[in-house]
Amino acid sequence: MTEQPSRIRVWYRPMRSRDRGEHHRVATPLELLFDLCFVVAVGQAAAALHHALAEGHAAHGVTSFAMVFFAIWWGWLNFSWFASAFDTDDVPYRLATLVQIAGGLTIAAGVSSAFEGDFRLIVAGYVLMRLAMVVQWLRAARSEPECRPAALRYAAGIVAVQALWIARLWVPGTAAAIAFVVLVVMELAVPVWAESSGGTTWHPHHIAERYGLFTLIVLGETILSATNAVKEGASDAEHVGSLAGLAAAGLVLVFAMWWLYFDQPGHARLVRRPGMFTSMSWGYGHYLVFASAAAVGAGLEVAVGYDTGTVPIGGIAAALATTVPVAVFLLSVWLLHIGPTNECRPIAIGFPVTAVLVLAASFTPAPIHIAAGLAAALVVLTVVATHGSPRPA
Repeated sequence: MTEQPSRIRVWYRPMRSRDRGEHHRVATPLELLFDLCFVVAVGQAAAALHHALAEGHAAHGVTSFAMVFFAIWWGWLNFSWFASAFDTDDVPYRLATLVQIAGGLTIAAGVSSAFEGDFRLIVAGYVLMRLAMVVQWLRAARSEPECRPAALRYAAGIVAVQALWIARLWVPGTAAAIAFVVLVVMELAVPVWAESSGGTTWHPHHIAERYGLFTLIVLGETILSATNAVKEGASDAEHVGSLAGLAAAGLVLVFAMWWLYFDQPGHARLVRRPGMFTSMSWGYGHYLVFASAAAVGAGLEVAVGYDTGTVPIGGIAAALATTVPVAVFLLSVWLLHIGPTNECRPIAIGFPVTAVLVLAASFTPAPIHIAAGLAAALVVLTVVATHGSPRPA
Protein backbone atom coordinates (compact mmCIF):
# COMPACT_ATOMS: atom_id res chain seq x y z
CA MET A 1 0.00 0.00 0.00
CA THR A 2 1.44 3.36 -1.05
CA GLU A 3 2.12 5.71 1.83
CA GLN A 4 0.16 8.94 1.51
CA PRO A 5 1.98 12.25 2.19
CA SER A 6 0.98 14.00 5.38
CA ARG A 7 -1.49 16.86 4.99
CA ILE A 8 1.08 19.48 6.05
CA ARG A 9 3.36 18.49 3.15
CA VAL A 10 0.59 19.28 0.66
CA TRP A 11 0.85 22.99 1.33
CA TYR A 12 4.31 23.28 2.91
CA ARG A 13 7.72 22.16 1.64
CA PRO A 14 11.12 22.64 3.29
CA MET A 15 12.94 25.49 1.53
CA ARG A 16 15.85 23.60 -0.01
CA SER A 17 18.34 25.06 -2.50
CA ARG A 18 17.40 24.53 -6.12
CA ASP A 19 19.83 22.71 -8.43
CA ARG A 20 21.99 25.23 -10.32
CA GLY A 21 22.16 22.79 -13.23
CA GLU A 22 18.43 22.01 -13.32
CA HIS A 23 17.22 21.40 -16.88
CA HIS A 24 14.34 23.35 -18.45
CA ARG A 25 14.19 25.84 -15.58
CA VAL A 26 11.75 28.55 -16.65
CA ALA A 27 9.88 31.43 -15.06
CA THR A 28 6.81 30.43 -13.05
CA PRO A 29 3.31 31.95 -13.33
CA LEU A 30 3.87 33.61 -9.93
CA GLU A 31 7.06 35.26 -11.19
CA LEU A 32 5.21 36.53 -14.25
CA LEU A 33 2.46 37.94 -12.05
CA PHE A 34 5.13 39.60 -9.93
CA ASP A 35 6.62 41.26 -13.02
CA LEU A 36 3.26 42.47 -14.32
CA CYS A 37 2.38 44.04 -10.99
CA PHE A 38 5.77 45.71 -10.67
CA VAL A 39 5.53 47.22 -14.12
CA VAL A 40 2.59 49.24 -12.79
CA ALA A 41 5.09 51.05 -10.58
CA VAL A 42 7.45 51.42 -13.56
CA GLY A 43 4.64 53.00 -15.58
CA GLN A 44 3.83 55.44 -12.78
CA ALA A 45 7.49 56.44 -12.48
CA ALA A 46 7.79 56.98 -16.24
CA ALA A 47 4.59 59.05 -16.29
CA ALA A 48 5.88 61.26 -13.47
CA LEU A 49 9.19 61.67 -15.29
CA HIS A 50 7.31 62.73 -18.42
CA HIS A 51 5.40 65.43 -16.55
CA ALA A 52 8.58 66.76 -14.93
CA LEU A 53 10.43 66.91 -18.26
CA ALA A 54 7.49 68.48 -20.03
CA GLU A 55 7.36 71.23 -17.41
CA GLY A 56 11.07 71.97 -17.80
CA HIS A 57 12.15 70.43 -14.48
CA ALA A 58 14.64 68.00 -15.96
CA ALA A 59 17.12 67.83 -13.06
CA HIS A 60 14.41 67.32 -10.44
CA GLY A 61 12.55 64.83 -12.62
CA VAL A 62 15.57 62.69 -13.42
CA THR A 63 16.74 62.68 -9.80
CA SER A 64 13.29 61.73 -8.47
CA PHE A 65 12.91 59.08 -11.17
CA ALA A 66 16.29 57.55 -10.30
CA MET A 67 15.37 57.39 -6.61
CA VAL A 68 11.92 55.91 -7.14
CA PHE A 69 13.17 53.47 -9.75
CA PHE A 70 15.78 52.16 -7.32
CA ALA A 71 13.03 51.10 -4.91
CA ILE A 72 11.16 49.31 -7.72
CA TRP A 73 14.23 47.67 -9.22
CA TRP A 74 15.82 46.57 -5.96
CA GLY A 75 12.63 44.90 -4.76
CA TRP A 76 12.28 43.12 -8.10
CA LEU A 77 15.95 42.07 -8.20
CA ASN A 78 16.00 40.61 -4.69
CA PHE A 79 12.86 38.57 -5.28
CA SER A 80 14.15 37.26 -8.62
CA TRP A 81 17.53 36.05 -7.35
CA PHE A 82 16.01 34.54 -4.21
CA ALA A 83 13.37 32.71 -6.26
CA SER A 84 16.04 31.37 -8.58
CA ALA A 85 17.78 29.72 -5.61
CA PHE A 86 14.91 28.78 -3.24
CA ASP A 87 11.52 28.84 -4.98
CA THR A 88 9.36 26.18 -3.29
CA ASP A 89 6.04 27.42 -4.71
CA ASP A 90 4.23 26.32 -1.56
CA VAL A 91 1.55 28.28 0.26
CA PRO A 92 3.83 30.26 2.65
CA TYR A 93 6.10 31.17 -0.28
CA ARG A 94 3.18 32.38 -2.38
CA LEU A 95 1.73 34.42 0.48
CA ALA A 96 5.08 36.09 1.18
CA THR A 97 5.38 36.90 -2.52
CA LEU A 98 1.91 38.43 -2.56
CA VAL A 99 2.98 40.66 0.34
CA GLN A 100 5.92 41.79 -1.77
CA ILE A 101 3.56 42.51 -4.67
CA ALA A 102 1.43 44.58 -2.28
CA GLY A 103 4.56 46.52 -1.36
CA GLY A 104 5.32 47.14 -5.04
CA LEU A 105 1.81 48.43 -5.67
CA THR A 106 2.12 50.68 -2.62
CA ILE A 107 5.26 52.12 -4.18
CA ALA A 108 3.30 52.72 -7.38
CA ALA A 109 0.68 54.62 -5.40
CA GLY A 110 3.37 56.79 -3.80
CA VAL A 111 5.24 57.82 -6.96
CA SER A 112 3.45 61.15 -7.45
CA SER A 113 4.02 62.14 -3.83
CA ALA A 114 7.68 61.16 -4.06
CA PHE A 115 8.19 63.49 -7.04
CA GLU A 116 6.85 66.24 -4.77
CA GLY A 117 9.32 65.31 -2.04
CA ASP A 118 7.12 63.10 0.16
CA PHE A 119 8.62 59.60 0.30
CA ARG A 120 6.51 58.22 3.15
CA LEU A 121 4.31 55.98 1.00
CA ILE A 122 7.30 54.83 -1.07
CA VAL A 123 9.19 53.88 2.10
CA ALA A 124 6.14 52.09 3.51
CA GLY A 125 5.80 49.93 0.38
CA TYR A 126 9.54 49.37 0.15
CA VAL A 127 9.94 48.29 3.76
CA LEU A 128 6.94 45.98 3.40
CA MET A 129 8.61 44.29 0.43
CA ARG A 130 11.95 43.97 2.16
CA LEU A 131 10.57 42.58 5.42
CA ALA A 132 8.70 39.93 3.44
CA MET A 133 12.10 38.98 2.03
CA VAL A 134 13.43 38.65 5.58
CA VAL A 135 10.76 36.02 6.27
CA GLN A 136 11.84 34.14 3.15
CA TRP A 137 15.51 34.24 4.12
CA LEU A 138 14.73 33.00 7.62
CA ARG A 139 12.82 30.09 6.09
CA ALA A 140 15.84 29.28 3.96
CA ALA A 141 18.15 29.50 6.98
CA ARG A 142 15.95 27.08 8.90
CA SER A 143 15.66 24.48 6.14
CA GLU A 144 19.03 24.64 4.36
CA PRO A 145 22.07 24.28 6.67
CA GLU A 146 24.59 24.85 3.86
CA CYS A 147 23.14 28.26 3.02
CA ARG A 148 22.33 29.24 6.61
CA PRO A 149 25.24 31.69 7.10
CA ALA A 150 24.38 33.58 3.91
CA ALA A 151 20.65 33.53 4.62
CA LEU A 152 21.11 34.90 8.14
CA ARG A 153 23.39 37.63 6.83
CA TYR A 154 20.77 38.59 4.26
CA ALA A 155 18.07 38.74 6.93
CA ALA A 156 20.17 40.78 9.38
CA GLY A 157 21.41 43.17 6.72
CA ILE A 158 17.95 43.82 5.31
CA VAL A 159 16.44 44.52 8.73
CA ALA A 160 19.24 46.94 9.65
CA VAL A 161 18.98 48.93 6.44
CA GLN A 162 15.17 49.10 6.61
CA ALA A 163 15.40 50.71 10.04
CA LEU A 164 17.69 53.34 8.53
CA TRP A 165 15.31 53.96 5.60
CA ILE A 166 12.55 54.71 8.10
CA ALA A 167 14.84 56.98 10.10
CA ARG A 168 15.74 58.88 6.91
CA LEU A 169 12.17 60.19 6.69
CA TRP A 170 13.06 62.62 9.50
CA VAL A 171 16.35 63.76 7.94
CA PRO A 172 16.02 67.26 6.42
CA GLY A 173 17.16 68.77 3.12
CA THR A 174 20.60 68.02 1.70
CA ALA A 175 21.35 65.52 4.46
CA ALA A 176 18.42 63.40 3.24
CA ALA A 177 19.94 63.24 -0.26
CA ILE A 178 23.30 62.20 1.18
CA ALA A 179 21.57 59.62 3.40
CA PHE A 180 19.81 58.21 0.34
CA VAL A 181 23.11 57.60 -1.45
CA VAL A 182 24.63 56.02 1.66
CA LEU A 183 21.65 53.71 2.12
CA VAL A 184 21.71 52.66 -1.54
CA VAL A 185 25.37 51.67 -1.11
CA MET A 186 24.44 49.73 2.01
CA GLU A 187 21.63 47.91 0.19
CA LEU A 188 24.00 46.98 -2.62
CA ALA A 189 26.58 45.79 -0.12
CA VAL A 190 24.26 43.36 1.70
CA PRO A 191 24.29 40.69 -1.06
CA VAL A 192 28.08 41.01 -1.43
CA TRP A 193 28.52 40.51 2.32
CA ALA A 194 26.04 37.64 2.48
CA GLU A 195 27.28 35.77 -0.60
CA SER A 196 30.88 35.97 0.64
CA SER A 197 29.97 33.48 3.37
CA GLY A 198 28.87 30.88 0.82
CA GLY A 199 27.02 31.56 -2.41
CA THR A 200 23.38 30.71 -3.06
CA THR A 201 22.49 28.35 -5.91
CA TRP A 202 20.83 30.70 -8.38
CA HIS A 203 20.30 29.34 -11.90
CA PRO A 204 22.09 31.32 -14.69
CA HIS A 205 19.61 30.45 -17.47
CA HIS A 206 16.65 31.18 -15.19
CA ILE A 207 18.11 34.51 -14.07
CA ALA A 208 18.83 35.55 -17.66
CA GLU A 209 15.25 34.67 -18.62
CA ARG A 210 13.87 36.66 -15.68
CA TYR A 211 15.87 39.74 -16.67
CA GLY A 212 14.88 39.32 -20.31
CA LEU A 213 11.19 39.04 -19.43
CA PHE A 214 11.30 42.21 -17.34
CA THR A 215 13.11 44.02 -20.16
CA LEU A 216 10.30 42.94 -22.50
CA ILE A 217 7.62 44.18 -20.14
CA VAL A 218 9.33 47.55 -19.65
CA LEU A 219 9.71 47.98 -23.42
CA GLY A 220 6.02 47.12 -23.75
CA GLU A 221 5.20 49.84 -21.23
CA THR A 222 7.28 52.24 -23.31
CA ILE A 223 5.27 51.43 -26.44
CA LEU A 224 2.02 51.88 -24.50
CA SER A 225 3.08 55.30 -23.21
CA ALA A 226 4.11 56.49 -26.65
CA THR A 227 0.91 55.14 -28.24
CA ASN A 228 -1.29 56.93 -25.72
CA ALA A 229 0.58 60.18 -26.34
CA VAL A 230 0.18 59.85 -30.10
CA LYS A 231 -3.52 59.03 -29.67
CA GLU A 232 -4.08 62.19 -27.63
CA GLY A 233 -2.12 64.34 -30.07
CA ALA A 234 -3.88 62.91 -33.12
CA SER A 235 -7.18 64.42 -32.00
CA ASP A 236 -5.92 67.57 -33.72
CA ALA A 237 -5.93 66.82 -37.45
CA GLU A 238 -3.25 69.46 -38.04
CA HIS A 239 -0.53 67.22 -36.54
CA VAL A 240 -1.59 63.82 -37.84
CA GLY A 241 1.19 63.61 -40.44
CA SER A 242 4.05 64.51 -38.12
CA LEU A 243 2.69 62.26 -35.38
CA ALA A 244 2.44 59.32 -37.76
CA GLY A 245 6.10 59.76 -38.65
CA LEU A 246 7.03 60.10 -34.99
CA ALA A 247 5.05 57.00 -34.06
CA ALA A 248 6.82 55.01 -36.78
CA ALA A 249 10.22 56.25 -35.62
CA GLY A 250 9.38 55.40 -32.01
CA LEU A 251 8.32 51.89 -32.98
CA VAL A 252 11.52 51.32 -34.95
CA LEU A 253 13.52 52.63 -32.01
CA VAL A 254 11.91 50.30 -29.47
CA PHE A 255 12.09 47.34 -31.84
CA ALA A 256 15.81 48.00 -32.37
CA MET A 257 16.34 48.15 -28.59
CA TRP A 258 14.59 44.80 -28.26
CA TRP A 259 16.69 43.27 -31.03
CA LEU A 260 20.00 44.54 -29.66
CA TYR A 261 19.28 43.38 -26.11
CA PHE A 262 18.24 39.86 -27.09
CA ASP A 263 20.75 39.35 -29.90
CA GLN A 264 23.33 38.01 -27.44
CA PRO A 265 22.15 35.30 -25.00
CA GLY A 266 21.88 36.89 -21.57
CA HIS A 267 23.14 33.83 -19.72
CA ALA A 268 26.33 33.54 -21.81
CA ARG A 269 28.41 35.86 -19.65
CA LEU A 270 27.11 34.32 -16.43
CA VAL A 271 28.10 30.85 -17.65
CA ARG A 272 31.43 31.80 -19.23
CA ARG A 273 32.69 33.82 -16.27
CA PRO A 274 31.10 32.45 -13.11
CA GLY A 275 31.83 34.30 -9.91
CA MET A 276 30.55 37.01 -7.62
CA PHE A 277 31.95 39.94 -9.61
CA THR A 278 30.30 38.81 -12.84
CA SER A 279 26.92 38.06 -11.26
CA MET A 280 26.88 41.29 -9.25
CA SER A 281 28.04 43.55 -12.09
CA TRP A 282 25.62 41.94 -14.56
CA GLY A 283 22.71 41.96 -12.12
CA TYR A 284 23.30 45.47 -10.77
CA GLY A 285 24.12 46.89 -14.21
CA HIS A 286 20.60 46.13 -15.38
CA TYR A 287 19.36 49.05 -13.30
CA LEU A 288 20.52 51.24 -16.21
CA VAL A 289 18.94 48.92 -18.80
CA PHE A 290 15.53 48.90 -17.10
CA ALA A 291 15.54 52.58 -16.11
CA SER A 292 16.65 53.81 -19.53
CA ALA A 293 14.10 51.60 -21.31
CA ALA A 294 11.34 53.03 -19.14
CA ALA A 295 12.62 56.59 -19.64
CA VAL A 296 12.47 56.23 -23.44
CA GLY A 297 8.67 56.04 -23.15
CA ALA A 298 8.63 59.29 -21.17
CA GLY A 299 10.92 60.87 -23.77
CA LEU A 300 8.70 59.85 -26.67
CA GLU A 301 5.72 61.39 -24.86
CA VAL A 302 7.69 64.62 -24.52
CA ALA A 303 8.50 64.48 -28.27
CA VAL A 304 4.80 64.12 -29.08
CA GLY A 305 4.00 67.09 -26.85
CA TYR A 306 6.69 69.17 -28.51
CA ASP A 307 5.42 68.36 -32.01
CA THR A 308 1.87 69.29 -31.04
CA GLY A 309 2.96 72.46 -29.24
CA THR A 310 1.69 71.38 -25.82
CA VAL A 311 5.12 71.15 -24.17
CA PRO A 312 6.68 74.55 -23.38
CA ILE A 313 10.35 73.52 -23.70
CA GLY A 314 12.96 73.91 -26.42
CA GLY A 315 13.56 71.45 -29.23
CA ILE A 316 16.96 70.29 -27.96
CA ALA A 317 15.61 69.66 -24.46
CA ALA A 318 12.69 67.72 -25.92
CA ALA A 319 15.06 65.64 -28.07
CA LEU A 320 17.42 64.88 -25.18
CA ALA A 321 14.49 63.40 -23.24
CA THR A 322 14.60 60.49 -25.71
CA THR A 323 18.17 60.41 -27.01
CA VAL A 324 19.84 60.34 -23.58
CA PRO A 325 18.01 57.22 -22.34
CA VAL A 326 18.52 55.52 -25.73
CA ALA A 327 22.25 56.20 -25.50
CA VAL A 328 22.35 54.92 -21.92
CA PHE A 329 20.50 51.77 -23.01
CA LEU A 330 22.96 51.10 -25.83
CA LEU A 331 26.00 51.64 -23.62
CA SER A 332 24.52 49.45 -20.86
CA VAL A 333 23.75 46.57 -23.24
CA TRP A 334 27.23 46.96 -24.72
CA LEU A 335 28.91 46.69 -21.33
CA LEU A 336 26.73 43.83 -20.06
CA HIS A 337 26.34 41.66 -23.18
CA ILE A 338 29.04 42.69 -25.65
CA GLY A 339 32.05 44.28 -23.94
CA PRO A 340 34.85 46.44 -25.38
CA THR A 341 37.08 43.37 -25.88
CA ASN A 342 34.49 41.36 -27.84
CA GLU A 343 36.12 39.39 -30.65
CA CYS A 344 33.57 40.75 -33.12
CA ARG A 345 35.12 44.19 -33.49
CA PRO A 346 32.34 45.80 -35.59
CA ILE A 347 29.74 45.40 -32.84
CA ALA A 348 32.27 46.02 -30.05
CA ILE A 349 32.91 49.42 -31.60
CA GLY A 350 29.47 49.94 -33.14
CA PHE A 351 27.52 50.17 -29.88
CA PRO A 352 29.43 53.06 -28.25
CA VAL A 353 29.79 54.91 -31.58
CA THR A 354 26.05 54.65 -32.18
CA ALA A 355 25.34 55.89 -28.66
CA VAL A 356 27.44 59.01 -29.32
CA LEU A 357 25.75 59.58 -32.68
CA VAL A 358 22.30 59.21 -31.07
CA LEU A 359 23.22 61.98 -28.62
CA ALA A 360 24.47 64.11 -31.50
CA ALA A 361 21.12 63.62 -33.25
CA SER A 362 19.57 65.77 -30.52
CA PHE A 363 20.89 68.85 -32.33
CA THR A 364 19.34 67.96 -35.70
CA PRO A 365 15.89 68.93 -37.06
CA ALA A 366 14.55 65.35 -36.76
CA PRO A 367 16.25 63.84 -33.68
CA ILE A 368 13.87 60.92 -33.02
CA HIS A 369 13.82 59.83 -36.65
CA ILE A 370 17.61 59.99 -36.93
CA ALA A 371 18.05 58.16 -33.61
CA ALA A 372 15.71 55.43 -34.87
CA GLY A 373 17.66 55.18 -38.11
CA LEU A 374 20.94 54.90 -36.22
CA ALA A 375 19.57 52.17 -33.94
CA ALA A 376 18.23 50.29 -36.97
CA ALA A 377 21.64 50.62 -38.67
CA LEU A 378 23.27 49.11 -35.57
CA VAL A 379 20.87 46.17 -35.84
CA VAL A 380 21.89 45.68 -39.48
CA LEU A 381 25.57 45.91 -38.50
CA THR A 382 25.06 43.34 -35.77
CA VAL A 383 23.28 40.92 -38.10
CA VAL A 384 25.90 41.24 -40.84
CA ALA A 385 28.88 41.10 -38.48
CA THR A 386 27.67 37.97 -36.71
CA HIS A 387 26.33 36.21 -39.82
CA GLY A 388 27.48 32.61 -39.77
CA SER A 389 29.05 32.89 -36.32
CA PRO A 390 27.93 30.20 -33.85
CA ARG A 391 25.94 31.46 -30.90
CA PRO A 392 27.31 30.92 -27.41
CA ALA A 393 25.81 27.98 -25.58
